[in-house]
Amino acid sequence: MPEVCGRVETLWTSPEDGAPMESHESIEVVEGGVRGDRYLRGTGYYSPYDVCEVTFVAAEALETIREETGIDLTDGRHRRNIVVRGATLHDLLETTFRVGEATFRGTRPRPPCAHVEAVAGEEGVARALKRKRGGICANVVTGGTVAVGDELELIEDDPRTVGKSIVDRLRESSVEE
Repeated sequence: MPEVCGRVETLWTSPEDGAPMESHESIEVVEGGVRGDRYLRGTGYYSPYDVCEVTFVAAEALETIREETGIDLTDGRHRRNIVVRGATLHDLLETTFRVGEATFRGTRPRPPCAHVEAVAGEEGVARALKRKRGGICANVVTGGTVAVGDELELIEDDPRTVGKSIVDRLRESSVEE
């Protein structure tokens, strides 16, 4: 049975570079990204050079930013697609996980950049999103609908964890023989 690691709190898309993020109750994830989002459309600032199919950020990181800096990014100015609560996002790198009907593979951290600060229109946003607060990128394994309230479930650990468990089992079985 998959391990539940978090829950979707908010969902965001933007149709093009610089356009405000739009909040949704549900989004449609398809091969290559989120339907209606700038990066799937090829109109994102970094298209086609540095594309994340889907971006995730932790609600707890946004709360910490607000508490430490006074910058409130809960209006989508973080420029990420899926805000989740309860998940340690960097632990999802190189793992396969499901959110709603869609399945993802965590690929890399999504560090902040000067462009996110320019679009947010507030000094200090890029600096506030540092220290693993900028979230992660994920590729779409299988598409489907993702809705606010959906659980984030770990389906498959990263290869290092899987490999370690195999080695541990082999060691245990050789000791028993």
